[in-house]
Amino acid sequence: MEPQIPQAEAAPAHPPLESLAVQPLLNRDYEARPAVFYERLRAEYGPVAPVDVLGVPAWLVIGYPQTLEILRDSRGVWSRRVDSWRAYREGSVPADWPLLPVVESNNCGFRDGADSTRLRSAWSEGLRPFQDRTRPEAKALEEAVRRYADELIDVLAENGGRTGYADLAAQYARPLPLMVVGRLLGTGADEDDGLIVDLWRVLDAGPDAHEASTRLLARMAAVCSARAASPGQDLPSFMLAAVPDLTAEELTGEMAMMTGLVGDVTGTLICNTITEVLIGETGARDSLSAGMIQEAINRASTANPPMANLAFRWPRSDVRVGRFQIAAGDPVMVSPAAAHLDPAFTGNAAPDSIYSSRAHLAWSAGPHACLGRDLATTVTTIAVERLFERFAGLRLALPPDQLAWRSSPLIRGLRSLPVDYELAGEPRRTAPAAPEADGSPQEPERGEGEPGSLVRRILRAMRLSQG
Repeated sequence: MEPQIPQAEAAPAHPPLESLAVQPLLNRDYEARPAVFYERLRAEYGPVAPVDVLGVPAWLVIGYPQTLEILRDSRGVWSRRVDSWRAYREGSVPADWPLLPVVESNNCGFRDGADSTRLRSAWSEGLRPFQDRTRPEAKALEEAVRRYADELIDVLAENGGRTGYADLAAQYARPLPLMVVGRLLGTGADEDDGLIVDLWRVLDAGPDAHEASTRLLARMAAVCSARAASPGQDLPSFMLAAVPDLTAEELTGEMAMMTGLVGDVTGTLICNTITEVLIGETGARDSLSAGMIQEAINRASTANPPMANLAFRWPRSDVRVGRFQIAAGDPVMVSPAAAHLDPAFTGNAAPDSIYSSRAHLAWSAGPHACLGRDLATTVTTIAVERLFERFAGLRLALPPDQLAWRSSPLIRGLRSLPVDYELAGEPRRTAPAAPEADGSPQEPERGEGEPGSLVRRILRAMRLSQG
């Protein structure tokens, strides 16, 4: 039974958001002990709190019923269009605000109504061949993910014998979905290198991020133009087939969004799931031991959703949320991570159940719910399955409270995942390449022992980009 939204009286008078004392969202507790931070906010403010997001005041919604109501938006109160932001219209948002490129994105995540519906229909049909496991494209993708996973494991373990040390974030969880991005785009192996390394640089937010972003967008535009002229068995081609009037600019914007969602969010989900299994405090380890990998993923998604907080949305008119009257055009950030700690969500959980709640909000909800949920779950399932099948033993190389988390207002993910490992049996040789979706033989990929293989080239380029 879902929590009921309490019917409250009119909100007491309070100063506007811009005049309230706000707490910085990014702080030591938020990074290392987010539960402590969220519960402190809940005790002081209730289900919504004023916070500072990298220099911009915003409302952070931390109550589960309120978050769910906003995401569902059954009354049509909430807009995702940046021009709904009052401060943005007035020109008072700093031009160098780090999240400005996110909220200005020209993709379906920041559109409303018919515009959003049209683009989401392209996504729904475009993803179908890769998410319907009866389709040849889905089968070929799954086999490719297994090959990538096995080769990444072979490479990270090759210098340490049967036992050794590895950073599973940098050497496994992050590079794997980046290679999936290249496959979804339908780029050739020779084209993948630069694209994937530039995506790595953008997501790493290092000194080369701006130049890499420029190259990445140009590459996305070139790929989309090529698919419009000569369609293939790839995501942009399937999206164009579903909605033929997609403009080149629209398709480029959607593919740019996809690179971040698949490349970063899926990589974070893989890493967070592995972490939850190794720590063993949320039942994820028991789920994995029982052969229920997707249940382990579900528990990890509840404990540490990759998208801890969702980017801004704005009310079209004044609206009461919790103890506050939120003015039209105020920025509002909903927090699945905080909502999952709300007693309204946790109170109905059965601690002894082998199944965790499916009512979590890691995939959002309502008109902007994630359409690639099945794809991300499949990639994560294969990644986790191959890792724990290939290693007889994995344990954290640091105490859990010493793991370093990324400082991000949106993503909840580790900077690194150091582990000590012991291999199980002999190293596995990767399976031969699957045929293309149209049945034609695929150009063979070099084996993991060959220095020119895609995985080795990508890992080598990533190391060089960091050095």
